[in-house]
This record gives sequence, structure tokens and C-alpha cells, in this order.
Amino acid sequence: MKSFDGILPHAVLEVRETLFSCASETYAATALRFFKTGAGAYSEGDRFIGVRVPEVRKIARDFAPKLSPEEVLPLLRDTVHECRLLALLVWVQQFSKGDECIREKIVSLYLSHTTYINNWDLVDLSAYEIIGFYLQNKERSLLYKLAGEGTLWEQRISIVSTWKFIRNRDFSDTLQLADVLLLHPHDLIQKAVGWMLREIGKRDKAVLVDFLETRYNRMPRTMLRYAIEKFTPEERARYMKRS
Repeated sequence: MKSFDGILPHAVLEVRETLFSCASETYAATALRFFKTGAGAYSEGDRFIGVRVPEVRKIARDFAPKLSPEEVLPLLRDTVHECRLLALLVWVQQFSKGDECIREKIVSLYLSHTTYINNWDLVDLSAYEIIGFYLQNKERSLLYKLAGEGTLWEQRISIVSTWKFIRNRDFSDTLQLADVLLLHPHDLIQKAVGWMLREIGKRDKAVLVDFLETRYNRMPRTMLRYAIEKFTPEERARYMKRS
């Protein structure tokens, strides 16, 4: 990833300066530990300046009208984690208020720059708001391609995007993608799949129980724990004992 260089629009420079004015060394140190940035970890080498998500959201709301979707790209390519988060939250704002042309542009930019959407919070705060929203009434083979052939982060995008469908009680793609990712070895995918299954269970427990019936003893325990988190202690104990 490249840091800022060259000639950039004034609004891009202004938004970055605004972001850095909210930085906290203390919170940055906490983020470095929380996101596992050590050697060999999933966030190895990521840089944090210590800006909390609510502050980043506010900056995104303030600056989204001043930037085009393309002008956001230098932020997304920045080495600073909060710059990438800010870029994605600007797109979320622009997508929510944009027409179909703007939305298609943002989706195209999002999918062609997944290299920079490279941490779980970046995925979780953007995928369902952009990709999930866009695919609500569209063909969804894209999600299966990401799940089957994508990088770790693209696979997380595929399952987290379905949160938008779940909120509309549309569970089928989540369940099918959960099957695709059922035996995934990485805990960040196991947690995401378990989370989405839990969201289904919050709306229709019977659907989740039916899904688990033939799979609980094959699922990674992390995935299962996340999926049954809202069950009673007795139910959780039975599933974990049987798995």
C-alpha cells in the first residue's frame, strides 16, 4: 500500500488532515494489540494512529458530499488503517444516498480494490452496507465466487454481505455460503460464519437448529460457539459436548 504522494484534490488532503487531528497515541497502542499486528499475525505491519470508529464515521459523513467515489481511492490505498476505514465509510455514505449509477460505480471500485479491504473491521463495517445492499434484488453468484476462490478477506466479504439479506429474513444464501465455508481453517472466517448463523437464529431459531443438526459435529468449535451464543447454557453445553 502506498502512502499519500503526488498532487491530490484539496478535499482529500483536508479529510486526511481532519482524521489525523483526532489521533490518539494511547488508543493507537491499544489498537495495535487488539488487531494482532505482530509478526505472522493477520494484521502484520498495519499502522494505526488511534482514531475511534464513531469519530471516523462523523468525518465520513461530513466529507462524503465533497468527494467523488474515485477521489476516495488514495485514502483506501493508504498504509494507515484509519484512512482505509474512512475511505470505506465515505463509500457507505455515498452508496446510501446515491442513484443506481453511483452505486454501481462504488461496487465496482470496492470489488476491484479488495486488496486494501484487509482487516475484519474494514470488511464488517462496509460489506453488508455496499455489496449486500446492492445484491438484495440481484443475482448473487458473485458471493459464491468470492467464497470459493477469493482471498481470506474476500471470503469474509462474501459471508458478511449476507447480513443485509438476513435482516430481511432472507436466509438461503447465508446458509449455502456457510456450507461452502464450513470447514475453513482460519478463525476469522469461522467467527464470521458463526456470527451470521447466530443472526439467523435470533430471527428464526428453528432454521438455525435445523442447519446445525447435520453439521454441528463437523463445524470448527469456534464457529459453533459463535453460532449458538444466544442459546441457553444447557443447550450450548449439549452442542459443545456432542461436537
